[in-house]
Amino acid sequence: MKKFLAIAVLLSYSSMAVGGEFNPVLDIGDDAPKWEKLPSISDKEIAFDHFKEHKILVVAFTCNSCPYAVDYEDRLVAFAKKYSSSDKGVGFVAINVNKIPEDNLDAMKQRAKEKGFTFPYLYDETQQIAQKYGAGYTPEFFVLNEKRQIVYMGAFDDSPDATKVKKQWVEIAIAATNSGDEIKTPETIAIGCRIRFERRRRK
Repeated sequence: MKKFLAIAVLLSYSSMAVGGEFNPVLDIGDDAPKWEKLPSISDKEIAFDHFKEHKILVVAFTCNSCPYAVDYEDRLVAFAKKYSSSDKGVGFVAINVNKIPEDNLDAMKQRAKEKGFTFPYLYDETQQIAQKYGAGYTPEFFVLNEKRQIVYMGAFDDSPDATKVKKQWVEIAIAATNSGDEIKTPETIAIGCRIRFERRRRK
């Protein structure tokens, strides 16, 4: 009986052992969740497979309303411009899932115009894609390799203060992936505002 209980406890713990060190859903090496067409600031619907020509894809969860996300906007604009040339082979897409007025699609279009966003900025009112990625904060980043496996997830860099950045985690992951090297820090803690997931009432 004791042996049976020990096995049952072990199995229960193993079934709970999902997700990475800081991510409750995904682990490094997992296949990245896909999404079907989502509305964007360009008025075009954009799907996961839209980026299949890129060797590497960076997926960011961000929004308009979080001060941390706002602090990163200039860095994201610079990042997108750096990797915008086709020979870089790096795609970049941002997704917003918050459902407050400051984060609706019209507000996203306005912010993108003000800041000069050159990257796709999508909106998922179902919030399902953030849940599938295990994203909990804005901003939060995922680097995907050519096979669209997760190779890095977490913060963009090591400081919300742009003047104090010493480690550019996303760019380090991109460089390592391009060269076939091991990513020494594949997961970090995302620092930002909690994503405003809708609370569902129990029936």
